[in-house]
Amino acid sequence: MDVDAKCNNTTSLCPSYEQSSGALAVIIIPSLLALSTVLVVALIFFSLYKNKERVERTSAHFKNGKQSVSLAAASVRAPKVQSVLDHWEIPEECVLEGLEFWQTGCYGPICKGLLKKKGGASSAVVVKCLRDAPDKPETREFVEWLLFCATVCKHENVVQMLYCQTKRLPMYLVLDAYTPGNLLHFLWTLRNDSGNADPLQNFSERSVFLVAKQVATGLDYLMSEHRLVHGDVAARNILIGPGLSARVSGLGVAFEGRKMDSAIRQRAAKVPLKWQAPERIMMLLSIDRSDVWSFGILLYELITLGSPPYSELEPLSVLPKLQASYRMKRPKNCGGLLYDLMKYCWMWSFKERPAFSAIIKLLESSLHLAATKPICVSEAIDISEYKRISGLSE
Repeated sequence: MDVDAKCNNTTSLCPSYEQSSGALAVIIIPSLLALSTVLVVALIFFSLYKNKERVERTSAHFKNGKQSVSLAAASVRAPKVQSVLDHWEIPEECVLEGLEFWQTGCYGPICKGLLKKKGGASSAVVVKCLRDAPDKPETREFVEWLLFCATVCKHENVVQMLYCQTKRLPMYLVLDAYTPGNLLHFLWTLRNDSGNADPLQNFSERSVFLVAKQVATGLDYLMSEHRLVHGDVAARNILIGPGLSARVSGLGVAFEGRKMDSAIRQRAAKVPLKWQAPERIMMLLSIDRSDVWSFGILLYELITLGSPPYSELEPLSVLPKLQASYRMKRPKNCGGLLYDLMKYCWMWSFKERPAFSAIIKLLESSLHLAATKPICVSEAIDISEYKRISGLSE
């Protein structure tokens, strides 16, 4: 009887337990689902709230439709940096007009346009922009580039920095475009135009001396005042202006040459071989006398109205020929004194090449002996063929 009673009691408890478990499941599961739903909704609202905060903070930086940005974003808000660039910050009364894309640079698009001051005349400018937002690593390097230009571009024979913008986006650098502009392109326009009434077009051997002296002066300034090797001296990196005034441009290799890591050496190695001194081709050694060698190539470009150097040689075959004492022949229209200077610049040992200070004196003392007859070159330039012969990348 006791056993049966126990069994009956146990049996009578089982349905009650199952009913209780079922009731708990009916209560707990929906509660958990409801709680999880609430948590998800709360997270969504929290995310929306934080995003709204970010948007409001960003919107607060906008002024006249442009996003504000401080140099702190580039981790360069040192007092010295700020004070230097504040001096160059583009003023409110200056407006950039008619900007047109020109080419892609290291940091972003490069545009040409006009800089207009209220109540004043417009001037042609080149605007180099930073493509990335202020939290990108490139921003710091771009600000360093601005500081470099603010420090270096202070000589009449070096490209002129006009303004920069660092406190709002887009960040950019404004440079004087200098008209007509690119020396190489200018030389090409002189072909078939001999005898032009425009004095600027009457380009003679004497003109070569005048332009070369200004380029040598600019390069001498970079070395003597800033210990900078240009690294890419060529007609394509010289600006020509009114009255055959000349300015050294293309300072990118000089800027990066301050650091000697592998990436910089790779960048320097992209300079076309036909303009490089032998020591640069072999060891990537960059010194002021390496610029002197390239200056000799520039003299060849000037007297030939932009012909490619070593037109009979492939780029990779230039060094072996130079090692065998090969040098370019004396070009047509080139006087003996000018050709002697070229060969002086092309001495194999860089120790035997003249310094730019000596080149300036040579050009000054020989100017009166230079021919004044306009240089005549009848052949037009095929740009694609020029790039192939010169070893320039497309």
